[in-house]
Amino acid sequence: MNIQDYIFAEPFPVPWLVQDGIVILVSLFVFLWLIKRSQHPVSELLEAFGFVFLYASIYENAASVMGLYTFGRSLVMIGFVPASVPLIEVCVLITSLWFLEKTRVPTWAKPPIIGLFGMLQDFSLDPLAIRQVFTSGGVVSGRWNWFISSTDVNILQVPVFNFPGWMLIMLYGSGCILIGRWWYKRSGYRLWVGLVYPILASIAALLLMISPLSSLLLWLGPIFQKGQPVEWALLAFHLLVPTILLLVFWRGKMTRPLTREDLPVFLIPTILHLSDILFTISGGYTEILWIVLLASVLQTGFLAVAWFRSRGRLIQAPVN
Repeated sequence: MNIQDYIFAEPFPVPWLVQDGIVILVSLFVFLWLIKRSQHPVSELLEAFGFVFLYASIYENAASVMGLYTFGRSLVMIGFVPASVPLIEVCVLITSLWFLEKTRVPTWAKPPIIGLFGMLQDFSLDPLAIRQVFTSGGVVSGRWNWFISSTDVNILQVPVFNFPGWMLIMLYGSGCILIGRWWYKRSGYRLWVGLVYPILASIAALLLMISPLSSLLLWLGPIFQKGQPVEWALLAFHLLVPTILLLVFWRGKMTRPLTREDLPVFLIPTILHLSDILFTISGGYTEILWIVLLASVLQTGFLAVAWFRSRGRLIQAPVN
């Protein structure tokens, strides 16, 4: 018998358990750091709560019920969805907003850039998760399971539209939060506005995510159907647009230097990518190692450049 036999009625696959533990610890670190650094911690914690429970979790559960995908058992579940899924998303959201606060990127351009960061995180996550197949609770399952036909366009057995899907989740969520923050600031930081806008932002983001706009941006629905080659063009669009916005507005220049208070901006994506690399190698999933490493190098490399340029004091005035 191992220690799990004394704790759980049905032991978890060890890789799933360890990865869930990493995400939970990372999330707690982010939330504690948020309280430490934020001028409005209550409102920003409510943003995170709304994003996780009123937006991402509801959407992921709905998509699971509709048969797009399912998940394996998790240490903490929100309905049919492991809590680690929306927690990864909200950590990307929070740390990306922190980074962009110190850049000259205008507010309207921030949501697609945050979406790009979310896509890069998922390029190392999804190809690994579908290969981590174990028997858990008497059911053979991957950590995540996609249901696609043999003719659907895919990247290493993950449907192409999944990656722009992360773009939309982050774009809608961050966009609605930024609008809410504008309202909160315009109100003179009235308490009731600070309590209400995070909830309204989450509901608005969810309505956008389930609207026809999403199928239009994922596979040009209703003109085309899901799984067709047009998804490659949409993937390219979602990769190129935020990259161009970064090149045009950021250009390696910051409005304020990055300091120790920005530590999670670099630690969180790096830890999550290192976890994916570790479990890819230890699981022997060599066919996906290239994309896991590529996504990890691109995101952590970008953050490293931002750090060193910031420390070199390449500072410019902010752009409104």
